[in-house]
Amino acid sequence: MNRKERRAAGKRRDAAGKNVPAFGSAGISIADLAAEASRFYGMRRFNEAQEVCRHILAREPSHAQSLNLLGLMAQAAGDHRSAVKAFAKAIAADDVNAACHYNAGNSYQALGNRAKAAAHFSKALALGMDAKAVGFILQSPTVTRYVGRIAGKWPLPVTSADLFGGEGVAALASDLFLRCAMEATTLAGMQLEVLLGHVRAELLRLAGEQRRDGDDDDLIAFACALARQCFINEYVYGQTEAEAERAAALRDRLLHDLASNAAFTPLTLAVVAAYFPLHTLPAADALLRREWPPTVAGLLRVQLREPREEMEERRAIVTLTPIRNDVSVEVMRQYEENPYPRWTVNPLTAFVADRARGKTAATAEQQAERDILIAGCGTGSHAIQIAQVCPNARLLAVDISMTSLAYARRKTRELGLRNVEYAQADILELGSIDRSFDSIESVGVLHHLAEPMTGWRVLVSLLRPGGTMRIGLYSELARRVIVEARDRIAARNYRATADDIRRCRQEIFREADQWRTLIGAKDFYSMSGCRDLLFNVMEHRLTIPEIAAFLNEHDLSCQGFEPFDDPAVLEKFRKQFAAAADEINLDQWHRFEVDHPETFWDMYVFMVRKDAR
Repeated sequence: MNRKERRAAGKRRDAAGKNVPAFGSAGISIADLAAEASRFYGMRRFNEAQEVCRHILAREPSHAQSLNLLGLMAQAAGDHRSAVKAFAKAIAADDVNAACHYNAGNSYQALGNRAKAAAHFSKALALGMDAKAVGFILQSPTVTRYVGRIAGKWPLPVTSADLFGGEGVAALASDLFLRCAMEATTLAGMQLEVLLGHVRAELLRLAGEQRRDGDDDDLIAFACALARQCFINEYVYGQTEAEAERAAALRDRLLHDLASNAAFTPLTLAVVAAYFPLHTLPAADALLRREWPPTVAGLLRVQLREPREEMEERRAIVTLTPIRNDVSVEVMRQYEENPYPRWTVNPLTAFVADRARGKTAATAEQQAERDILIAGCGTGSHAIQIAQVCPNARLLAVDISMTSLAYARRKTRELGLRNVEYAQADILELGSIDRSFDSIESVGVLHHLAEPMTGWRVLVSLLRPGGTMRIGLYSELARRVIVEARDRIAARNYRATADDIRRCRQEIFREADQWRTLIGAKDFYSMSGCRDLLFNVMEHRLTIPEIAAFLNEHDLSCQGFEPFDDPAVLEKFRKQFAAAADEINLDQWHRFEVDHPETFWDMYVFMVRKDAR
């Protein structure tokens, strides 16, 4: 910066300073100051934003939002050392702030401190950034470049040479956030999946070369992360016949080397694990007797140790009822083969931390000693969330799938929760258990029974007078695209096998414009999710009038639908019915849904209360 530029900058600072003293007034709330700082930052008026942040910090030295903003502005100026200091202070003030951890990770990566960068990225993902990971990954210039090359030829295939050129996958392998995200959660995005499918094939080619010069640590760590992603999504990526044959050949070579106690590279192991779950390989336990770098050890934990633990957990699960209904048996078989969902991140990590530190207080209802039934708990995410919110409650969580229950027990044990009892049972048979409950939750379950209303009646019989019930059911109007897709699947004779599900998904990708709703659904990006979404052996869809009739018949009063992710839904509802709008009026909601059939795309999720008489 020359003398003239410094003088001009000084004048700008002086001008900014003249506008700031009013912000220092104690009469202006910190919230208003923070909003003003964010506004200046969004306009890239960094001098003003910094001044406002300093006024805030003079009054509240541990104001995390201001510290984070100062870090971002230092980051934008390329001063990553100052940035990490600001982010460290922000995290000290609020260590469950996912954005602060993500921003710190970026600056640590720029400084070359990859261990700290990865630690902060992983923390950000664990604190809720997993749901936004794909969007952040697609902002990477490297990822954007590769995605653009694929898009340039789409829907025609792109060759490895066209995609990677002379640079290979090294640039992607150095992207720490991508690596951490692949390890942490299902990456639900078509562009990213197609790219990672090509990357997997390229790693397969590299592993097949049997090089002796050793592989780069970043490449091995990246391959291990991709293998963990493939395990999380249950190997849903498409593959050509030639690729499948090469993967099988590499697996056979690994098995031969393992049986003969011969050496093989970590890359070979990671690539095999990207196509086949390690716990299904013969003599896989021999892998645990070898020394491995930490990234490979992490892969073995996920693909070998944890599945072994789940097998042990099965022994502790009691069976409460017989499973004899023909449809129930078919549904059980589906979820034994594909337990759903394969979740990885506890969505209440930040909530639990805040409550433990007294930042949030439990309501009287949350503190109460209640008996709660989770009817159809699947792999435990639902039950575990309730157990964390209501630590004094006694939970019975039942499901038809023993494999799902074993996964749930492992995750529950890892989180140190002791108030959940798991058992295998068919909802249709639960009337025989001679128990009653203050609250019952059954979300996304009843519509997979042979007779949903019969199962619902059983649950009503178990609910104590005055008790509440949370129910989730598919909407007939919202799932028209699912019906269309299921009809197409039947017409083309796709079966609920892994190979057919992969082929079906690739076909849908090629016709993306027609199937945008499906491609935007998270469940589409895992084998169990896609099977649950499109290949379920039993699916019923209901209407609001049918639900209303059931509630009237059983003296249940509607307490309202769960809050919508999009606040515009309620705004539209209130506008449509004006002064007469009643958010628990099911007749109004039915009329609204007819006009806006996408409203309940996920499900109708609502609360009801049983008459206290």
